[in-house]
Amino acid sequence: MEIQGHIIQGAIDNETRCKHYHSELDRVALKFYCCESYFPCFQCHIEYGCGASDVWPKDHFDKKAVMCGTCGQEITINEYLNGSNQCPHCAAAFNPGCSLHAHLYFEV
Repeated sequence: MEIQGHIIQGAIDNETRCKHYHSELDRVALKFYCCESYFPCFQCHIEYGCGASDVWPKDHFDKKAVMCGTCGQEITINEYLNGSNQCPHCAAAFNPGCSLHAHLYFEV
């Protein structure tokens, strides 16, 4: 699937949901540090990704590496982690449970 010129590998709908996470709130795609490619979740990255599992270092949290599946805007890691589980552009709600997997994407 392509959103705003970015391929989202593993996405099954136009809001970036995947076969692993597909609730109403599962609407973000994350760019993986190791391959600079967007995936809906870490499991999709394992299935379709580069084979590495490097996480974003804290000194890169100002980089745009999260995409809202509702409006397609890219946001920085800091905006995502500090954004009250919603998109700063369109206010679409994000799944608060994603914080349980933050260590798979970001240095914590």
